[in-house]
Amino acid sequence: MAWNEPGGNGDNHDPWRNGKDRGGKRGDDQGPPDLDEALRKLQDKMNDIFGGSGNRKRSGGFGGDGSGSTGGGNGFVWLVLVLGLLFWAGMGFYTVDQQERGVVLRLGKFHEIVDPGLQWNPPMIDTVTKENVTRLRTHDHSALMLTEDENIVDVEVTVQYRVSDPKAFLLNVRDPENSLSQASESALRAVVGSSEMHSILTEGREALAVEVQAGLQGFMNDYLTGLSIVKVNIKNAQAPSQVQDAFDDVIKAREDEQRVKNEAESYANSVIPEARGLAQRILEEANAYREEVVARAEGESQRFTALLDEYQKAPEVTRERLYLDAMETVLKDNPKVLVDVAGGNNMMYLPLDKLVQQSGQSRQMVAPRSNAPVRLDDESLRQVTNQVIDQISRQRQLINRREGR
Repeated sequence: MAWNEPGGNGDNHDPWRNGKDRGGKRGDDQGPPDLDEALRKLQDKMNDIFGGSGNRKRSGGFGGDGSGSTGGGNGFVWLVLVLGLLFWAGMGFYTVDQQERGVVLRLGKFHEIVDPGLQWNPPMIDTVTKENVTRLRTHDHSALMLTEDENIVDVEVTVQYRVSDPKAFLLNVRDPENSLSQASESALRAVVGSSEMHSILTEGREALAVEVQAGLQGFMNDYLTGLSIVKVNIKNAQAPSQVQDAFDDVIKAREDEQRVKNEAESYANSVIPEARGLAQRILEEANAYREEVVARAEGESQRFTALLDEYQKAPEVTRERLYLDAMETVLKDNPKVLVDVAGGNNMMYLPLDKLVQQSGQSRQMVAPRSNAPVRLDDESLRQVTNQVIDQISRQRQLINRREGR
């Protein structure tokens, strides 16, 4: 039977009555005693934690005199304070990524730089600003500038940088990237103003980028911006668009000049070794000729010395031999005919070669296109013979006349 059914003895089983009610010591108008007991136990525990007297507060009870009510209110306040303290402490936990560093300001003043990982700082007292120190950042800048030779060039550069000192980056300069832009302008103008336009437009871009990077890093160090310049790239360097065509012609002319110089150097490199080789060959031939002449002269002198010795031994024989050798040397290459005339001391010279040559020329006039060798026919041979006989007769008559005289 349920506790609240009529006649079911519900008074003894009423769940809202404590043990004292079931014993008949308290009336029916009392509140739920279990809630009071729970609050009393919580108050005792709080008093134990914060050093209060649990027995004194328990003796007062709830709903008795005024001291019991004050103790219950203080315990609730302490509970709220503890929960608020735990919530406040939990708000102080945060995580710093591996690429970041945290700059901690305590009451607006720099305190420390925290490393990656789980960190805690008291909230509402410390302010933590995270900054990426590994990301490569880019800044583009372009401007018209005056060169050393009073020409105007349009230069575009790209500056790659990263944050090396997060404290200086966040605290020293109000706008570090704006300072970087102005410093890039200043460094670029300083370098371009001390360079010639030809160097900037052609082979001097790499050196220009290196000088700009060095000057820009010096400005960043002087300004204490906490930025590290990684690389400066010259994207474009050209003349203003209004005069670009004229500058293209100038650049083409310079390229042609360089090409002609290269061709001339190539020709010189090919001619000079050849000339040196020819000169060396001439020197070698001259040396060989000198050695040949000296050797021949030495041989002739030795032969003359040997011939002198032989001449001293047999002058007549040596003289005759020398005469015959000389005549052989003179007449060996000449087609001559000598006729010894009887009774005379002279030999008669017959120019048969001239006669044959004249006869051949006469035949060539008759047949100039023929390439066959010239041959004397019977008539030509008879004519040559008659001319020889006539010549011999004249020579004999001349000799006889001389002898008759």
